[in-house]
Amino acid sequence: MPQQWAYKVAYIDTRGRISCEGLETLIGNERRSAFVRRYLSSLGREGWELVGIQPLTSTSAYYVFKRPAQEGDYSSESAPAAEQPRAEPGSGSPTIETA
Repeated sequence: MPQQWAYKVAYIDTRGRISCEGLETLIGNERRSAFVRRYLSSLGREGWELVGIQPLTSTSAYYVFKRPAQEGDYSSESAPAAEQPRAEPGSGSPTIETA
């Protein structure tokens, strides 16, 4: 059986914000480079390897990571965007965008 991979995408704004899978991480009292390095190191300890960077602005980008698939990697995935229900206009439900 061919190797299966799990992927993780993190939005990183080097001014002090990281968003990944609905979790926000904000910079504390540290240098910007230390903030990003600490976050990337934590992913490395979990087995994630950086495989790509998609720049968005001069200070932000999507960082793409992969690792060999592990039990539970796919259990929390949501349906593709085309299959997710959308709030009807005027229904009072807020539109939620995630990075």
